[in-house]
Amino acid sequence: MSSRHERLTGIVTTDIAAVTRGRFIASDRLEKTAATGVGWLQANLSLTPFNIIADPNPWGSSGDLRLLPDLGARFRTENTGATTPFDLVPGNLFELDGSPWSCCTRTMLIDALSDLRAETGLSLLSAFEHEFQIFGTDFPAEHVLSFAGLRRADAFTSQLMAALEEAGVSPEVIISEFGIDQFEVTHAPADGLAAADRAVAIREITREIARSFGWKASFAPKTAPTSVGNGVHIHFSLIDAGGNPATYDEAGPSGLSSVAGSFCAGILRRLPAITVLTASSLSSYYRLKPHHWSSSYTWLGDKEREATLRICPVVTMGGRNPARTFNIEYRAADATANPYLALAALVRAGLEGLREGLACPPIVTGDPGVMEEDERRQKGLIRLPETLPAALAAFKANEAVPRWFSPIFVETFAGMKEAEMKALAGLDEAAICERYRAAY
Repeated sequence: MSSRHERLTGIVTTDIAAVTRGRFIASDRLEKTAATGVGWLQANLSLTPFNIIADPNPWGSSGDLRLLPDLGARFRTENTGATTPFDLVPGNLFELDGSPWSCCTRTMLIDALSDLRAETGLSLLSAFEHEFQIFGTDFPAEHVLSFAGLRRADAFTSQLMAALEEAGVSPEVIISEFGIDQFEVTHAPADGLAAADRAVAIREITREIARSFGWKASFAPKTAPTSVGNGVHIHFSLIDAGGNPATYDEAGPSGLSSVAGSFCAGILRRLPAITVLTASSLSSYYRLKPHHWSSSYTWLGDKEREATLRICPVVTMGGRNPARTFNIEYRAADATANPYLALAALVRAGLEGLREGLACPPIVTGDPGVMEEDERRQKGLIRLPETLPAALAAFKANEAVPRWFSPIFVETFAGMKEAEMKALAGLDEAAICERYRAAY
């Protein structure tokens, strides 16, 4: 007896919890569906990572939206090991009259990038660098970062790279990372919106391939209190109206152009208020500690992996033009943060710095953790929030950051985070890490 499997396409949105949710339709109906999309509801934005809707929330049980697919952002591959092809299309959320919904995170990024371009003529290139761990394997022990460490997972890693390539993610490198059964995957730079879309696709394709092996892939920032952290490093650079690199200036401090310096100054000024938008879980703050190669201060560093903003190295061998690869890396992020919301926050903060012509921040060398408080103050080094409640409080108390969003989004975001914390109240760090490991 033969069976028939309908090919399905997922039209998706990524919520505050950084969970990608959506509706499936028959693939051959996708273009017909594009004009009016599929149904959605406002209260879904109040879902916690543990699939409980925050109560109270601003939405209640009434209301409807439409989720319209962006046909130019489709990710499709037959190489995940599933019965039918992986087929994912990010979409934007609209009111029933066709007006954009003020709480759609993908639209927030589109608007931030549009404002950057309209006010400055600049565009943003970005790439999301993901770390994750695999659970349920019988991999033999090997040295970290080693050739053998990657080869032991050859069937998985080679299939992942092939699937990402077929889906249009443009993967660059996959490595066996420092932690147990930990890997890192990167993709080529793309415009800001495409980069955030790729971040969503990377997470979902990785998880699906792991499932096909009978394993679980987790992007949680800490899968156990003593484990190596899983970060998401957000790389970015600026492009001028003529399509030329605008981040690099040989004469600038550590190669930073004046516009890049202002952009970085804007980001550092709005830390720690934006930290909750880029590191969004309780376990995020088990990772954001000094000497964890993550970040813990409002710090711009030159090739310094403890800095929150890291000026990345460039290759000039063979006569390569450093301007074309010069970029900055934001390191206080992980996969519990919505990639559209995280990048939108960086763009909004950087745009403020450009508007006000802020001077390039000091490029700090040395260890802030051993500096005297006066020295840290002179260098503008402020400790990032050490807990999720502190990060949420910093966000709500800031005079500018909440105004980047609609009041009802701020209310929804805060309510969801409070419900998330309430769901984990009373648990120790190990139990909290386990809940996030399972959720992400």
